[in-house]
Amino acid sequence: MKILRKSIVALALVLSACQTHHQAPSYRGYKMAPYTLKGMRFVPMTIERALQYDVVGVASHYEADGARGAIGERLYRGDYYAAHRTLPLPCTARVTNLSNGLSCTVRVADRGPYIAGRVIDVSTAVAHKLQFHHHGLTRVRVEVLSVGDGAYRRTR
Repeated sequence: MKILRKSIVALALVLSACQTHHQAPSYRGYKMAPYTLKGMRFVPMTIERALQYDVVGVASHYEADGARGAIGERLYRGDYYAAHRTLPLPCTARVTNLSNGLSCTVRVADRGPYIAGRVIDVSTAVAHKLQFHHHGLTRVRVEVLSVGDGAYRRTR
């Protein structure tokens, strides 16, 4: 009986950990594979370069409610996620709205934006927190805080 109880508790812990990040990983540690979209080739930056990433540019927002991001995670409304063309996935970044100083930590788990002049796409929840959801676009500073998950996680 004790063994059965321990097995049930262990299984419950594993299942709850999987549900915490809505994960169905299609990567091991990081996803850094080059990819081609509409005839354009994109090569993700190295982990070392990503850990130094600190860029000012234009952010837009999108909603991927229930869709899977580039690393297989489901992205849900209300979550703080983002998309970037060449950062290793996943990574954690701080996005700061330069017009009002508000900032938010996001999980970069998707690819995009593919519109010239934009550096990052953030979820609508992030756009609400940074107070630019009605404007659609804003100037932001993007600073990578960490790259990877679990034992593969590397911080700045």
